[in-house]
Amino acid sequence: MKSMTCKQLGGACDMEFRANSFEEIAELSQQHGMTMHEQQDPAHIEAMREMGKLMQNPEAMGKWLNSKRLEFEAQADI
Repeated sequence: MKSMTCKQLGGACDMEFRANSFEEIAELSQQHGMTMHEQQDPAHIEAMREMGKLMQNPEAMGKWLNSKRLEFEAQADI
């Protein structure tokens, strides 16, 4: 099992997610983001805006996503 924070995944806080795969950790991060959006958390909404800008460039988004996957995979299991 490995961990990453909301901030490491493009978010706005230090909440830690733990999962066995990058896909699982990405899903946990997305669920957290949806919750924060529902709560209208300003910091998370701004982080989502920035992520939305990145998503408009598929090449840049792919590079970002790959870098996060590599960061996840480079960690030792906890």
